[in-house]
Amino acid sequence: MANERWSYQVVQVGPSFLGATSKAAQERLNQLGQQGWELVAAIQSQRFAPVQLYLKKPL
Repeated sequence: MANERWSYQVVQVGPSFLGATSKAAQERLNQLGQQGWELVAAIQSQRFAPVQLYLKKPL
């Protein structure tokens, strides 16, 4: 599918974004998925640094 076009979003993840539990994180990620976003990478540059979520969805 060489002609597919994408929209990208980068989200910085901290405790307020994901909540205190893995269930809260899963619910938030499911919300993004329902909006059409697909998580393609999660990167943390240093220990205790915020995590960057890289998401994409078709235009």
